[in-house]
Amino acid sequence: MNKDLTVGDPQTVLWKFCLPLFGSILFQQLYNIADSLVAGKFIGENALAAVGNSYEITLIFIAFAFGCNMGCSVIVSQLFGAKEYGRLKTAVSTACIFSAFLCLVLMATGILGCGSLLRLIRTPGEVFSDSKLYLDIYIWGLPFVFFYNIATGIFSALGDSKTPFYFLAASSLSNIAVDILFVKAFRMGVSGVAWATFLCQGVSCVLAVRTVWVRLKKIPVPGKPKLFDRDLMKKILLIAVPSILQQSFISVGNILIQSVINGFGASVMAGYSAAVKLNNMVITSFTTIGNGISNFSAQNFGSQKYARIRDGFRAGIKMVWCLCVPFCVVYIFLGKFLLLLFMQKSSAAALVTGRQFLWILSPFYFAVSAKLVADGILRGIGAMRQFMVGTFTDLILRVVLAFVLSDLTGSATGIWCAWPIGWVIATVLSISFYKKEYKKCVAGKGAFPQ
Repeated sequence: MNKDLTVGDPQTVLWKFCLPLFGSILFQQLYNIADSLVAGKFIGENALAAVGNSYEITLIFIAFAFGCNMGCSVIVSQLFGAKEYGRLKTAVSTACIFSAFLCLVLMATGILGCGSLLRLIRTPGEVFSDSKLYLDIYIWGLPFVFFYNIATGIFSALGDSKTPFYFLAASSLSNIAVDILFVKAFRMGVSGVAWATFLCQGVSCVLAVRTVWVRLKKIPVPGKPKLFDRDLMKKILLIAVPSILQQSFISVGNILIQSVINGFGASVMAGYSAAVKLNNMVITSFTTIGNGISNFSAQNFGSQKYARIRDGFRAGIKMVWCLCVPFCVVYIFLGKFLLLLFMQKSSAAALVTGRQFLWILSPFYFAVSAKLVADGILRGIGAMRQFMVGTFTDLILRVVLAFVLSDLTGSATGIWCAWPIGWVIATVLSISFYKKEYKKCVAGKGAFPQ
């Protein structure tokens, strides 16, 4: 059901809204975790390395889908908060038209260029064919990825975080079962992992889009809304493009880092592939809560209830730090057992790599989670320039330091140390930007009044 996020205690509203989002992203991560787990357990270390290697490239495509999600979601949230329902429906159809065009362009690019990307990141010969096979199948499922993201963005904009959770829970659990069926029973290898994801994402997308369509039809509006609006398209792009750039450059940065990791061999690649899945589950969880805070901020910004946004920031910090504690404890003390889930054989080098990665990064989850809360508010109010500065600072530092520190140390340890440095510096910037926006005393787009 649709929910107005501009009324009620901000902390209570945010917890009720964001917890299903957190559950949703855990199930979303099961797609990739299941792929790696099944590949590593039932096929072998090279298959695990191939899926992990391909994953960094799939994140580029996901970045574009995520940008469309956020562009649509933030604008629809603001219009929902302002109760401009006719323009809300136009914003949805405008976002869908743009997303369809962008998806076709990316599919053509991916079909023609994935092999070159795999060579660019120095993919070892023993995993190249499986990496390309996985990517080729994944690209044909891009329409499902795009329109599912648009649908979930609309649900969140309307204050409904439970419906996407139900879809993801069902499809993710199904994906695990189909993964095992295709790989173990049908012996399809890496292609079975890819086709399982394709099938389950497709079903989830169709159901989500259908539900959104029915939900929007129930919102009464005078007359027939326009199908496409240039002004709304510009507003969507003002949010979507920086969000796409954010995720794209993060993905490009991860690909560059992957190229450094690939130089240390398949065992280090496999250890990193397993550990980064666990790390990405945490970071994506924080990012999703930040996205929920964006919707909360956007609705209240549209209703001009600015004090609630400040209260939302404080509540968001409490929320993500409550999540940091169990993640840190589990990864530091039980990381070995989680990593073994991905490995058919307990390769010593792969296991050491994965444990070291988790030990170095997990204590700094407190910093990066605070950054993502601040970023969520900056995006919700349209302060995208500040949002981008914080993001690029983190990315540039991590990429440059990965090259420098790995060269200085002569090992992959230097690469892992780059993450916390980038996180801490970018966190200071993002929180400073948030406070500056709050103190501007200017009533208008992207700025808080006092």
